Amino acid sequence: MSPESAYPSDLDAIVRLLADAALPHHDLTPEHLRHFLVLRDADGISGAVGMEAAGDAGLLRSLAVSADRRGQGLASRLVDALEAYARAAGIRTLYLLTTTAEGFFARRGYARAERSAVPAAIAATAEFRAICPASAACMAKALLPAPGESQPAFAAAQASVE
Repeated sequence: MSPESAYPSDLDAIVRLLADAALPHHDLTPEHLRHFLVLRDADGISGAVGMEAAGDAGLLRSLAVSADRRGQGLASRLVDALEAYARAAGIRTLYLLTTTAEGFFARRGYARAERSAVPAAIAATAEFRAICPASAACMAKALLPAPGESQPAFAAAQASVE
């Protein structure tokens, strides 16, 4: 089972998956799904992850795996695929908010970030403005070097957070 692009027709199944995982979903529209990846099995969608893109920054959101499929590495597979998708789209840094999965994301190279340091376009998303509580951990991971930054310097910076 490999992550694949979501279709607008997947919206109801993704919303159910997110609701079952107690994750925000009320703001999702078919338009959001153009940056969503899903895992499909014989029962339908068993995992999902999404991104809201804003220039060279992205907001990783809505990572969920169905309860009967947890513990099989599917969430890691989804995050890896989303990061590859984001890199290919020119996203330099992914941000996220979490109230329950800080350790999971830290093991994948994400580090705590101050909400005030998040790009304005990411801070303006519904998830940042109103959906996730102020107590949620804000995390970030650089995916591509900044303009003018050498690849070795970028690699060294990445190694320091991983």
